[in-house]
Amino acid sequence: MSAAQSFRLALKSLAVSKMRSLLTMLGIIIGVAAVIVIISLGDGMNEMINSEFEKMGTNLLQVQIMDRGAASSISQEEMYALKEENPSLIAAMSPSVSCAAAVKTGAETLSTSVTGVGEEYLAVKSLELRTGRFIQYIDVERMQNVCVIGSYVDEEAFGGDGLGETLRLNGNEYTVVGILTEQADNTSYGGDNAVYIPYTNATRLNGSASISQYLFSAAGEEQNAAAKALIESTLERFYGDDEHYLVISMSEMMTMMGNIQGTVMTVLVAIAAISLLVGGIGIMNIMLVSVTERTREIGIRKSLGAKGRDIRRQFIIEAGTTSILGGVIGIVLGVILATVAGSIVGITAKASLTAILVSAGVSLAVGVLFGYLPADKAARLNPIDALRYE
Repeated sequence: MSAAQSFRLALKSLAVSKMRSLLTMLGIIIGVAAVIVIISLGDGMNEMINSEFEKMGTNLLQVQIMDRGAASSISQEEMYALKEENPSLIAAMSPSVSCAAAVKTGAETLSTSVTGVGEEYLAVKSLELRTGRFIQYIDVERMQNVCVIGSYVDEEAFGGDGLGETLRLNGNEYTVVGILTEQADNTSYGGDNAVYIPYTNATRLNGSASISQYLFSAAGEEQNAAAKALIESTLERFYGDDEHYLVISMSEMMTMMGNIQGTVMTVLVAIAAISLLVGGIGIMNIMLVSVTERTREIGIRKSLGAKGRDIRRQFIIEAGTTSILGGVIGIVLGVILATVAGSIVGITAKASLTAILVSAGVSLAVGVLFGYLPADKAARLNPIDALRYE
Protein backbone atom coordinates (compact mmCIF):
# COMPACT_ATOMS: atom_id res chain seq x y z
CA MET A 1 0.00 0.00 0.00
CA SER A 2 1.40 3.39 -1.01
CA ALA A 3 1.64 6.43 1.25
CA ALA A 4 -1.19 8.11 -0.69
CA GLN A 5 -3.44 5.08 -0.15
CA SER A 6 -2.55 5.06 3.57
CA PHE A 7 -3.42 8.75 3.77
CA ARG A 8 -6.81 8.21 2.11
CA LEU A 9 -7.47 5.29 4.44
CA ALA A 10 -6.60 7.50 7.42
CA LEU A 11 -9.09 10.16 6.30
CA LYS A 12 -11.75 7.50 5.80
CA SER A 13 -11.07 6.14 9.31
CA LEU A 14 -11.46 9.65 10.77
CA ALA A 15 -14.69 10.21 8.86
CA VAL A 16 -16.21 6.95 10.11
CA SER A 17 -15.78 7.86 13.79
CA LYS A 18 -16.19 11.63 13.77
CA MET A 19 -16.83 12.12 17.49
CA ARG A 20 -13.97 9.86 18.57
CA SER A 21 -11.67 11.57 16.07
CA LEU A 22 -12.63 15.01 17.39
CA LEU A 23 -12.03 13.96 21.00
CA THR A 24 -8.70 12.45 19.95
CA MET A 25 -7.64 15.73 18.34
CA LEU A 26 -8.95 17.92 21.15
CA GLY A 27 -5.66 18.05 23.09
CA ILE A 28 -3.75 18.98 19.93
CA ILE A 29 -6.35 21.63 19.02
CA ILE A 30 -6.22 23.26 22.45
CA GLY A 31 -2.43 23.11 22.65
CA VAL A 32 -1.81 24.60 19.19
CA ALA A 33 -4.49 27.29 19.65
CA ALA A 34 -3.01 28.25 23.04
CA VAL A 35 0.50 28.52 21.59
CA ILE A 36 -0.73 30.67 18.67
CA VAL A 37 -2.70 32.99 20.99
CA ILE A 38 0.18 33.41 23.45
CA ILE A 39 2.79 34.08 20.77
CA SER A 40 0.49 36.48 18.89
CA LEU A 41 -0.42 38.45 22.01
CA GLY A 42 3.21 38.46 23.13
CA ASP A 43 4.41 39.82 19.78
CA GLY A 44 1.66 42.44 19.80
CA MET A 45 2.51 43.51 23.33
CA ASN A 46 6.22 43.65 22.53
CA GLU A 47 5.48 45.85 19.52
CA MET A 48 3.31 48.15 21.64
CA ILE A 49 5.95 48.43 24.40
CA ASN A 50 8.70 49.20 21.89
CA SER A 51 6.48 51.82 20.27
CA GLU A 52 5.85 53.49 23.62
CA PHE A 53 9.56 53.52 24.47
CA GLU A 54 10.36 54.99 21.05
CA LYS A 55 7.83 57.76 21.72
CA MET A 56 9.60 58.54 25.00
CA GLY A 57 12.94 58.39 23.21
CA THR A 58 15.37 55.49 23.35
CA ASN A 59 18.21 57.96 24.01
CA LEU A 60 16.39 59.42 27.01
CA LEU A 61 18.08 59.35 30.41
CA GLN A 62 15.93 60.29 33.38
CA VAL A 63 17.56 61.53 36.57
CA GLN A 64 15.49 61.45 39.75
CA ILE A 65 16.86 63.25 42.80
CA MET A 66 15.49 61.76 46.04
CA ASP A 67 17.56 64.08 48.28
CA ARG A 68 16.91 61.94 51.38
CA GLY A 69 18.97 63.49 54.13
CA ALA A 70 21.44 65.15 51.73
CA ALA A 71 23.06 68.32 53.01
CA SER A 72 22.40 70.08 49.69
CA SER A 73 20.97 69.32 46.26
CA ILE A 74 22.69 69.59 42.91
CA SER A 75 21.63 72.74 41.07
CA GLN A 76 20.32 73.11 37.54
CA GLU A 77 23.38 75.22 36.71
CA GLU A 78 25.62 72.26 37.55
CA MET A 79 23.44 69.96 35.46
CA TYR A 80 23.63 72.37 32.51
CA ALA A 81 27.41 72.57 32.98
CA LEU A 82 27.62 68.78 32.83
CA LYS A 83 25.84 68.82 29.49
CA GLU A 84 27.91 71.71 28.07
CA GLU A 85 31.21 70.06 29.06
CA ASN A 86 30.36 66.73 27.42
CA PRO A 87 28.76 67.43 24.01
CA SER A 88 30.07 64.14 22.58
CA LEU A 89 27.97 62.18 25.09
CA ILE A 90 25.02 64.43 25.93
CA ALA A 91 23.00 66.16 23.22
CA ALA A 92 20.42 67.99 25.34
CA MET A 93 19.21 68.45 28.91
CA SER A 94 16.13 69.90 30.54
CA PRO A 95 14.81 70.11 34.08
CA SER A 96 11.29 68.69 34.44
CA VAL A 97 9.02 69.99 37.19
CA SER A 98 5.52 68.56 37.58
CA CYS A 99 3.23 71.32 38.70
CA ALA A 100 -0.04 70.97 40.60
CA ALA A 101 -1.85 73.92 39.05
CA ALA A 102 -5.48 74.48 38.09
CA VAL A 103 -5.70 75.31 34.37
CA LYS A 104 -8.65 77.43 33.27
CA THR A 105 -9.81 79.09 30.10
CA GLY A 106 -12.72 81.37 30.68
CA ALA A 107 -15.00 79.64 33.16
CA GLU A 108 -13.90 76.18 32.09
CA THR A 109 -11.35 74.14 34.05
CA LEU A 110 -9.20 71.89 31.87
CA SER A 111 -8.19 68.37 32.90
CA THR A 112 -4.56 68.46 31.87
CA SER A 113 -1.01 68.18 33.19
CA VAL A 114 1.32 71.14 33.72
CA THR A 115 5.08 70.61 33.45
CA GLY A 116 7.89 73.10 33.89
CA VAL A 117 10.65 72.57 31.34
CA GLY A 118 13.76 74.16 29.84
CA GLU A 119 14.45 75.31 26.29
CA GLU A 120 15.91 71.93 25.24
CA TYR A 121 12.91 69.84 26.34
CA LEU A 122 11.64 69.74 22.75
CA ALA A 123 14.86 68.02 21.61
CA VAL A 124 15.04 65.73 24.66
CA LYS A 125 11.53 64.34 24.11
CA SER A 126 11.67 64.47 20.29
CA LEU A 127 8.55 66.65 20.11
CA GLU A 128 7.56 68.80 17.13
CA LEU A 129 5.89 72.19 16.97
CA ARG A 130 2.84 72.65 14.78
CA THR A 131 2.95 76.40 15.09
CA GLY A 132 4.61 79.14 17.13
CA ARG A 133 7.74 78.60 19.22
CA PHE A 134 8.85 76.60 22.24
CA ILE A 135 10.00 77.79 25.67
CA GLN A 136 13.21 79.83 25.31
CA TYR A 137 16.12 80.66 27.61
CA ILE A 138 14.85 84.21 28.09
CA ASP A 139 11.47 82.85 29.24
CA VAL A 140 13.19 80.71 31.87
CA GLU A 141 15.54 83.48 32.99
CA ARG A 142 12.84 86.15 33.31
CA MET A 143 10.12 83.76 34.49
CA GLN A 144 7.82 84.99 31.74
CA ASN A 145 4.22 83.79 31.77
CA VAL A 146 4.26 81.90 28.50
CA CYS A 147 3.23 78.33 27.72
CA VAL A 148 3.24 75.71 24.98
CA ILE A 149 0.22 73.43 24.72
CA GLY A 150 -0.51 70.03 23.22
CA SER A 151 -2.85 69.56 20.27
CA TYR A 152 -5.65 68.13 22.41
CA VAL A 153 -5.58 71.09 24.80
CA ASP A 154 -5.59 73.43 21.80
CA GLU A 155 -8.63 71.69 20.31
CA GLU A 156 -10.58 71.47 23.56
CA ALA A 157 -9.83 74.98 24.83
CA PHE A 158 -9.54 77.05 21.66
CA GLY A 159 -11.05 74.99 18.86
CA GLY A 160 -7.66 74.39 17.25
CA ASP A 161 -6.62 78.06 17.04
CA GLY A 162 -5.01 78.78 20.41
CA LEU A 163 -1.82 80.57 19.39
CA GLY A 164 -1.71 83.94 21.17
CA GLU A 165 -4.61 83.06 23.47
CA THR A 166 -4.29 82.97 27.25
CA LEU A 167 -4.70 80.32 29.93
CA ARG A 168 -4.94 80.87 33.68
CA LEU A 169 -2.71 78.77 35.91
CA ASN A 170 -3.65 79.21 39.55
CA GLY A 171 -5.14 82.57 38.58
CA ASN A 172 -2.03 83.76 36.64
CA GLU A 173 -2.47 84.46 32.93
CA TYR A 174 -0.13 82.60 30.57
CA THR A 175 0.09 83.37 26.87
CA VAL A 176 0.14 80.46 24.44
CA VAL A 177 3.29 80.93 22.32
CA GLY A 178 3.40 77.47 20.73
CA ILE A 179 1.27 74.44 19.87
CA LEU A 180 2.72 70.96 19.51
CA THR A 181 2.08 68.60 16.63
CA GLU A 182 -0.33 65.79 17.49
CA GLN A 183 1.64 62.91 19.01
CA ALA A 184 -0.96 60.19 19.46
CA ASP A 185 -4.66 59.36 19.19
CA ASN A 186 -5.18 59.21 22.95
CA THR A 187 -5.77 62.08 25.35
CA SER A 188 -3.92 60.74 28.36
CA TYR A 189 -1.89 63.05 30.57
CA GLY A 190 1.26 64.28 28.89
CA GLY A 191 1.96 64.63 25.19
CA ASP A 192 -1.14 65.97 23.42
CA ASN A 193 -2.88 66.74 26.70
CA ALA A 194 -0.19 68.85 28.34
CA VAL A 195 0.75 72.43 29.14
CA TYR A 196 4.47 73.30 29.26
CA ILE A 197 5.78 76.40 31.08
CA PRO A 198 9.28 77.59 32.06
CA TYR A 199 10.59 75.44 34.90
CA THR A 200 11.36 78.52 36.97
CA ASN A 201 7.66 79.42 36.86
CA ALA A 202 6.77 75.86 37.88
CA THR A 203 9.00 76.00 40.95
CA ARG A 204 7.34 79.30 41.91
CA LEU A 205 3.86 77.79 41.49
CA ASN A 206 4.93 74.79 43.59
CA GLY A 207 6.39 77.04 46.28
CA SER A 208 9.71 75.16 46.17
CA ALA A 209 12.96 76.06 44.43
CA SER A 210 14.28 72.46 44.37
CA ILE A 211 14.16 70.42 41.18
CA SER A 212 13.94 66.68 41.57
CA GLN A 213 13.91 65.53 37.94
CA TYR A 214 16.19 66.11 34.97
CA LEU A 215 15.92 64.68 31.49
CA PHE A 216 19.01 64.08 29.36
CA SER A 217 19.26 63.00 25.74
CA ALA A 218 22.34 60.97 24.85
CA ALA A 219 24.19 61.99 21.69
CA GLY A 220 23.31 58.61 20.14
CA GLU A 221 22.36 55.04 20.95
CA GLU A 222 26.01 54.05 21.16
CA GLN A 223 26.61 56.79 23.74
CA ASN A 224 23.73 55.79 26.03
CA ALA A 225 25.79 53.68 28.42
CA ALA A 226 28.69 56.16 28.56
CA ALA A 227 26.35 59.11 29.13
CA LYS A 228 24.58 57.27 31.95
CA ALA A 229 27.90 56.36 33.56
CA LEU A 230 29.03 59.99 33.33
CA ILE A 231 25.87 61.29 35.00
CA GLU A 232 26.06 58.66 37.74
CA SER A 233 29.71 59.40 38.47
CA THR A 234 28.94 63.13 38.68
CA LEU A 235 26.07 62.58 41.08
CA GLU A 236 28.14 60.13 43.13
CA ARG A 237 30.87 62.73 43.56
CA PHE A 238 28.26 65.26 44.63
CA TYR A 239 26.17 63.09 46.98
CA GLY A 240 28.67 60.43 48.01
CA ASP A 241 26.31 57.45 47.52
CA ASP A 242 23.44 56.42 45.25
CA GLU A 243 20.63 56.54 47.82
CA HIS A 244 20.00 60.18 46.92
CA TYR A 245 19.52 59.73 43.16
CA LEU A 246 18.39 57.35 40.43
CA VAL A 247 19.42 57.38 36.77
CA ILE A 248 17.09 55.51 34.39
CA SER A 249 18.01 54.69 30.80
CA MET A 250 15.06 54.15 28.45
CA SER A 251 17.25 51.99 26.23
CA GLU A 252 18.20 49.73 29.15
CA MET A 253 14.59 49.61 30.32
CA MET A 254 13.44 48.57 26.85
CA THR A 255 16.06 45.80 26.77
CA MET A 256 15.13 44.68 30.27
CA MET A 257 11.42 44.65 29.43
CA GLY A 258 12.18 42.61 26.32
CA ASN A 259 14.15 40.07 28.35
CA ILE A 260 11.42 39.80 30.98
CA GLN A 261 8.73 39.42 28.36
CA GLY A 262 10.78 36.78 26.54
CA THR A 263 11.15 34.76 29.75
CA VAL A 264 7.43 35.04 30.54
CA MET A 265 6.54 34.04 26.97
CA THR A 266 8.80 31.00 27.16
CA VAL A 267 7.14 29.86 30.39
CA LEU A 268 3.63 30.41 29.02
CA VAL A 269 4.38 28.59 25.77
CA ALA A 270 5.89 25.70 27.76
CA ILE A 271 2.72 25.50 29.85
CA ALA A 272 0.56 25.57 26.71
CA ALA A 273 2.75 22.85 25.19
CA ILE A 274 1.63 20.51 27.98
CA SER A 275 -1.69 20.32 26.11
CA LEU A 276 0.23 19.03 23.09
CA LEU A 277 1.74 16.32 25.28
CA VAL A 278 -1.70 15.38 26.57
CA GLY A 279 -2.99 15.39 23.01
CA GLY A 280 -0.16 13.10 21.93
CA ILE A 281 -0.98 10.65 24.73
CA GLY A 282 -4.62 10.74 23.61
CA ILE A 283 -3.61 9.90 20.05
CA MET A 284 -1.43 7.03 21.25
CA ASN A 285 -4.28 5.68 23.38
CA ILE A 286 -6.80 5.77 20.53
CA MET A 287 -4.31 4.24 18.10
CA LEU A 288 -3.69 1.37 20.52
CA VAL A 289 -7.45 0.82 20.65
CA SER A 290 -7.55 1.00 16.87
CA VAL A 291 -4.84 -1.67 16.59
CA THR A 292 -6.86 -3.94 18.88
CA GLU A 293 -10.06 -3.36 16.89
CA ARG A 294 -8.34 -4.01 13.56
CA THR A 295 -6.28 -7.04 14.59
CA ARG A 296 -8.06 -9.34 12.08
CA GLU A 297 -7.58 -6.73 9.34
CA ILE A 298 -3.86 -6.67 10.10
CA GLY A 299 -3.74 -10.47 9.99
CA ILE A 300 -5.47 -10.57 6.62
CA ARG A 301 -3.14 -7.94 5.18
CA LYS A 302 -0.08 -9.79 6.43
CA SER A 303 -1.36 -13.10 5.05
CA LEU A 304 -1.75 -11.39 1.67
CA GLY A 305 1.90 -10.31 1.68
CA ALA A 306 1.98 -7.01 3.56
CA LYS A 307 5.24 -6.54 5.42
CA GLY A 308 5.68 -5.17 8.93
CA ARG A 309 7.01 -1.85 7.61
CA ASP A 310 3.86 -1.43 5.50
CA ILE A 311 1.62 -1.92 8.55
CA ARG A 312 3.85 0.38 10.62
CA ARG A 313 3.76 3.10 7.96
CA GLN A 314 -0.01 2.90 7.66
CA PHE A 315 -0.61 3.44 11.38
CA ILE A 316 2.03 6.17 11.63
CA ILE A 317 0.38 8.00 8.73
CA GLU A 318 -3.01 7.65 10.42
CA ALA A 319 -1.63 9.07 13.67
CA GLY A 320 0.15 11.89 11.83
CA THR A 321 -2.99 12.71 9.84
CA THR A 322 -5.05 12.89 13.02
CA SER A 323 -2.49 15.15 14.64
CA ILE A 324 -1.92 17.48 11.69
CA LEU A 325 -5.67 17.87 11.15
CA GLY A 326 -6.02 18.80 14.81
CA GLY A 327 -3.11 21.21 14.35
CA VAL A 328 -4.79 22.93 11.39
CA ILE A 329 -8.02 23.35 13.34
CA GLY A 330 -6.00 24.65 16.30
CA ILE A 331 -4.18 27.18 14.08
CA VAL A 332 -7.44 28.52 12.65
CA LEU A 333 -8.98 28.71 16.12
CA GLY A 334 -5.82 30.30 17.55
CA VAL A 335 -5.70 33.01 14.86
CA ILE A 336 -9.37 33.89 15.48
CA LEU A 337 -8.96 33.92 19.27
CA ALA A 338 -5.74 35.98 19.05
CA THR A 339 -7.47 38.61 16.88
CA VAL A 340 -10.45 38.80 19.23
CA ALA A 341 -8.27 38.91 22.36
CA GLY A 342 -6.04 41.58 20.80
CA SER A 343 -9.01 43.81 20.01
CA ILE A 344 -10.30 43.40 23.58
CA VAL A 345 -7.01 44.38 25.26
CA GLY A 346 -6.24 47.04 22.66
CA ILE A 347 -3.16 45.61 20.93
CA THR A 348 -2.46 44.34 17.44
CA ALA A 349 -2.18 40.55 17.75
CA LYS A 350 -1.36 38.90 14.45
CA ALA A 351 -0.20 35.31 14.22
CA SER A 352 3.23 35.24 12.60
CA LEU A 353 4.00 32.80 9.80
CA THR A 354 6.80 31.36 11.94
CA ALA A 355 4.40 30.58 14.80
CA ILE A 356 1.96 28.91 12.39
CA LEU A 357 4.63 26.79 10.71
CA VAL A 358 6.17 25.78 14.03
CA SER A 359 2.75 24.82 15.43
CA ALA A 360 1.96 22.74 12.35
CA GLY A 361 5.36 21.03 12.49
CA VAL A 362 5.09 20.32 16.22
CA SER A 363 1.58 18.88 15.87
CA LEU A 364 2.76 16.56 13.08
CA ALA A 365 5.81 15.53 15.11
CA VAL A 366 3.62 14.77 18.15
CA GLY A 367 1.34 12.54 16.04
CA VAL A 368 4.23 10.62 14.50
CA LEU A 369 6.09 10.30 17.81
CA PHE A 370 3.14 9.06 19.84
CA GLY A 371 1.78 7.02 16.96
CA TYR A 372 4.97 4.99 16.59
CA LEU A 373 4.34 2.70 19.58
CA PRO A 374 0.88 1.53 18.38
CA ALA A 375 2.21 1.27 14.82
CA ASP A 376 5.14 -0.84 15.96
CA LYS A 377 2.81 -3.06 17.98
CA ALA A 378 0.65 -3.59 14.88
CA ALA A 379 3.71 -4.34 12.73
CA ARG A 380 4.92 -7.02 15.17
CA LEU A 381 1.61 -8.94 15.31
CA ASN A 382 1.85 -12.58 14.29
CA PRO A 383 -0.47 -13.02 11.26
CA ILE A 384 -1.79 -16.39 12.52
CA ASP A 385 -2.60 -15.01 15.97
CA ALA A 386 -4.13 -11.94 14.35
CA LEU A 387 -6.42 -14.05 12.17
CA ARG A 388 -7.58 -16.02 15.19
CA TYR A 389 -8.39 -12.86 17.16
CA GLU A 390 -12.09 -12.39 17.93
